[in-house]
Amino acid sequence: MHMSNDTSIKRRILFLTTIRSYRLEAFRVAAEKLGVEVTTGLDLPEALTEQWPDALPLNFADIGEAARKIAEYAQHNPLSAILSVDDSGSLVAAAASNLLGLPHNDPAAAVAARDKAVMRRMLGAGGVAVPWFREYTTADDPAVVSAEAPYPCVVKPVNLNGSRGVMRADSPSRLISAIERLTRLITTDNPDPRPYLVEEYLPGVEVALEGMLNRGALTVLALFDKPDPLEGPFFEETIYVTPSRLPVGTQTAIEATTTAAARALGLVSGPIHAELRINEGGVWIIEIAGRSIGGLCSQVLRFGVDASLEELIVRQAAGLSLGDTTRSDRAAGVMMIPIPEAGLLREIIGVDEAAAIPLIESVEITARLNYPLVPLPEGDSYLGFIFARGETPEAVESALRQAHERLKFRIDALLPIFSLQ
Repeated sequence: MHMSNDTSIKRRILFLTTIRSYRLEAFRVAAEKLGVEVTTGLDLPEALTEQWPDALPLNFADIGEAARKIAEYAQHNPLSAILSVDDSGSLVAAAASNLLGLPHNDPAAAVAARDKAVMRRMLGAGGVAVPWFREYTTADDPAVVSAEAPYPCVVKPVNLNGSRGVMRADSPSRLISAIERLTRLITTDNPDPRPYLVEEYLPGVEVALEGMLNRGALTVLALFDKPDPLEGPFFEETIYVTPSRLPVGTQTAIEATTTAAARALGLVSGPIHAELRINEGGVWIIEIAGRSIGGLCSQVLRFGVDASLEELIVRQAAGLSLGDTTRSDRAAGVMMIPIPEAGLLREIIGVDEAAAIPLIESVEITARLNYPLVPLPEGDSYLGFIFARGETPEAVESALRQAHERLKFRIDALLPIFSLQ
């Protein structure tokens, strides 16, 4: 698309998200800084629409109807772009953008970036290396599945985020147990057969790549090392540190593999977030999504003079020049504070001490007191985030670990009525 520096043209972006999103406020701040008008489309049940009078209420589950409603809104409120700030509205954004002729990824690409089975098939068809995988449903006999799988293997839902429901199994009995546990998770709201994947476990180090696509060309904004081993049985992410300490040749291969994966899925425009593993077999795509990094993690990234990741995304969507995409600090990192056990969060101790560790920029607790905590693989959130900046990735990683050691959480056992198991 043509990038213009003319800010006199009226621009309005529709952000799609849910009421639980961490991300919306950062996008709103970025748009205000750039003089771009904002409308928010929320996945809202009718009963809650009065609580969000300024939002465009939508049902993300009915993609066609949501896209039609957006198109109707755009007749009187012309839109420059439609952005899903997380995975929740990506299918609606693609469908509505297609309907309105706005820049967008193909709706089929949005589906592939949300459905892990479709993603695996399209990556393989596009010549991108994928591990052995097979799709099953919760109606299949776990004993039959366990006889067909290689070991070690990983069982995962096709459409949950943040490692939720992802489990490693090293034997048939462990796989059967994992399938039963996953079945309870993904059939809670719908007892009908639900799909899931079993795939070969890939050893190796893991990284996350944050980038922007423009007509298929990839600009790498950050490559994060994940220094904690992600070997299972669950795959809870904790520390992200950038810049990567991997050899330059490996980083080049990561960029090339990510570009090939985006091409295979049909992703050509906007932000992407990719998770990759590197081992003796090369570089492997674990997942690639047509969105930016989740949670509050984007706060760790600053570009040019003082631009946020959200500002770059809004700039591209509004047809403005991206500006300076070089990172403005030497090293930075974030720790997603893991939930150590299920229970009711009663007290958080040591936040001030953690924040006082040299290089720590902030400690932000997002979990609410007196509310249930659910760890992985069933849970879908963290206790909060720790941010650090410094001269080297090693110093940043050390500061994050020291800060985490200062934090203590008092968690009371759940009453039976709260138990999810």
